[in-house]
Amino acid sequence: MSTEPTTLQEAILYFSSPENCVKYLADRRWPDGVVVCPTCGRKNPHYNAERKVWVCSIKHEKRQFSVKLGTIFEDSPLPLEKWLPAVWLLSNCKNGISSYEVAKDLGVTQKTAWFMLSRIRLGLQSKDGGMLGGDVEIDETFIGGKARNMHSAKRKEKIKGRGPNGKAVVMGMLQRGGKVKTAVIANRDKETLHGHVHANVADGSNVFTDELVAYWGLDEKFVHQVINHAEKYVDGQVHTNGMENFWSLLKRGLNGTYVSVEPFHLFRYIDEQAFRYNNRKDMRDADRFDLAVRQCIGKRLTWAELTGKETPTQPEAF
Repeated sequence: MSTEPTTLQEAILYFSSPENCVKYLADRRWPDGVVVCPTCGRKNPHYNAERKVWVCSIKHEKRQFSVKLGTIFEDSPLPLEKWLPAVWLLSNCKNGISSYEVAKDLGVTQKTAWFMLSRIRLGLQSKDGGMLGGDVEIDETFIGGKARNMHSAKRKEKIKGRGPNGKAVVMGMLQRGGKVKTAVIANRDKETLHGHVHANVADGSNVFTDELVAYWGLDEKFVHQVINHAEKYVDGQVHTNGMENFWSLLKRGLNGTYVSVEPFHLFRYIDEQAFRYNNRKDMRDADRFDLAVRQCIGKRLTWAELTGKETPTQPEAF
């Protein structure tokens, strides 16, 4: 197959060729076709097709480099023939894909598959820091283990009364017809919620929230309208159904596909769902995969960072 894939079946066949894998990633890393040595910046190094590495014409340390260098794939002993199908699956499966399934499909261990997916989630993390505007829905949700699925000892340790105790708080902002921004937040107090709204929504925008008291005061800079869920869920244009839809998709993946997600890693899974949600319209699977691969360049996640032995790469606020 000479043309780039447009379906999963075509992707499996296309990326079974190491040459195709290198070419696909190289075309996205150096879109103008000019390969640059990452150490000295010299252009057009020699390509060793047998070893699939470039060799800089100037003698210096690290003069040999592969297309993986400077990407989430760096230092991985796994070939791109395994990495790229994994990126395709995670960027296009609506409810995500578990590490057990990836391990079985790619012939790696579950631990390796989980590390792969965590690195890919870093790639899916958006760097878009633009302000939201127009009509913006704002809502928050609680995410935590279901008591009925816990061992009795764990339930006594984790569950303290009813409500949000022991659960993580996630805040979301959705520009209607646009994108969603999400973040794990410390609490739902007024200072925290207002701080995120002011940092991410343009002044004068129409903002829609539920009746939570902590949102009071937003009308100083925004056109703030409230929907009382105790009475109704929609009042004309006043609702937060778009955010509720996102929460439904997120929890379907967390509860159905991943089952158990530690709070330390929760933001990675939210970034994954936000990537698919924000790129769901007018994009083919191949386009979404292409974007995901491009975002994997210039990022790195080590095992020590992932497991908390080093300071991890934290996402920007929203």
